[in-house]
Amino acid sequence: MLNTFQAAVLGLIQGITELFPISSLGHSVILPRLFGWNLDQNAPAFLTFLIATHLATALVLFLFFLKDWIEIFKGLGRSIRDRKIAPSDTYAKLGWLLIIGTVPAGILGLLLEKPIRALFASPLLAAGMLIVNGLILLAAERLRSRQARLHARRVAEGGSPDAQIAELSFKQAVGVGTAQAAALIPGISRSGSSMVGGLLSGLNNESAARFSFLLATPVIGAAAALKLPELLSSSMAAERGSFLVGAVCSAVAAWFSTKFLLRFFETRTLTPFAVYCVIGGVLYTVLMLLGI
Repeated sequence: MLNTFQAAVLGLIQGITELFPISSLGHSVILPRLFGWNLDQNAPAFLTFLIATHLATALVLFLFFLKDWIEIFKGLGRSIRDRKIAPSDTYAKLGWLLIIGTVPAGILGLLLEKPIRALFASPLLAAGMLIVNGLILLAAERLRSRQARLHARRVAEGGSPDAQIAELSFKQAVGVGTAQAAALIPGISRSGSSMVGGLLSGLNNESAARFSFLLATPVIGAAAALKLPELLSSSMAAERGSFLVGAVCSAVAAWFSTKFLLRFFETRTLTPFAVYCVIGGVLYTVLMLLGI
């Protein structure tokens, strides 16, 4: 279904757009149409290809933050052993925030998987939702800048990013996780949605991006792992070469995207990505309506 070139291009696109707040699913739906590729995006092979690239992205995120994950696992172990989270135990608190934040996306993903699959057939809808994604990012930045002083639990700027994240409440973690679940809709960004939730909970852009990437790892990884039987099934044997090419390209792109974005958000905001989503969504919509 996918030749090697197409798999490489879509893998690179997925690895970049999964972490940039511009929607990987949206671009995976829109760009093949604009490239003139005759792909059935509801076909099992195409969906399994996306699973392979998502699994690669999750593995890269885990390895990129491996030191953090080791500390998180240790912190969770301490909290289970002591039956409490010590006030100064940043990584124990962070671990439970990640567990709680993962629950909404997991539940909604299982419940809405079949209805959401139908949306893959509509590049026009994905382009429209890309515009919505951009407007959400713009609104979040404006609301955060206007209400920054009103956050009762706003994180101190001087602490480490992990310490800042650990200041979130469990209720706020549920909110961020629920926001992340909006990415089930092609055109709405997973990283963008969770960053918006983090910003509105009082995090700065750097800490919100870090929390978003940590939170994405179990969500993307678990969703992909559940579909591994499809990836390894005999019916997909002819496609595995393309899957491997796409996964490798996705992994390379995800590594460099993560490295770039963590530095970018040290001093910058979501605004450039919001502008791209709005302009890009409008342009993609016009092109598709014109039949280009």
